[in-house]
Amino acid sequence: MSNYTLDKFIAQTKQDERENDFFELETPRILEVNLNDLVWAKTGSMISYTGQIKFEREKVLEHGIGKMFKKALTGEGSSLMKAQGKGRLYLADQGKKITIFELNNEAITVNGNDLLAFEPTIEWDIQLMRKVAGMMSGGLFNVTLKGTGRVAITSHFEPLTLLVRPGEPIITDPNATVAWSGNLTPEFRTDISIRTFLGRGSGESIQMEFSGEGFVIVQPFEEVYMSGNTSS
Repeated sequence: MSNYTLDKFIAQTKQDERENDFFELETPRILEVNLNDLVWAKTGSMISYTGQIKFEREKVLEHGIGKMFKKALTGEGSSLMKAQGKGRLYLADQGKKITIFELNNEAITVNGNDLLAFEPTIEWDIQLMRKVAGMMSGGLFNVTLKGTGRVAITSHFEPLTLLVRPGEPIITDPNATVAWSGNLTPEFRTDISIRTFLGRGSGESIQMEFSGEGFVIVQPFEEVYMSGNTSS
């Protein structure tokens, strides 16, 4: 274990006080938001801030009645808070690695539990995974984000991006699937042979199949969700 004087430790770990972009990685697991107006973030992700910032949980009808019903059905697994004001906001989610995307009139779909923050210029919608309702515990829903602006997502450890090509579908474990290109729509299937071998309750027996052309991001960790939980 390394030894530090207090001055050396502070010098090595202190925040970056330079003018930065709206989203900056302060560390690989802490997101700095240089706030001048507002940002949407995962509820409970604030770890610190400076300046004049107010936090407000997403109102029931903030994004319309359609999204309200969808969030009720998904157990609010991606509950959002609005941070508004001017200052520096630091966000994190249980030590998970953070990746920032700059969308340029593009779309990405993110597992609801892995969405950390996004700019207000981004349009979003919750997509329910109805085909697997009752097959697995809660948390199997995703958020499609599109437009121009920054989006921050999280993953356990280093993510891997798999390329989906025509005629070469990619199969993933839902609990290890973080995000995918917005043009792809996964199909769910049950592998009877794996279910028989591992038992009917095995998560590996339920799989996501991505066909077409695009990408899928996976993590080396199976994140199991319980209905109504926002934690991993």
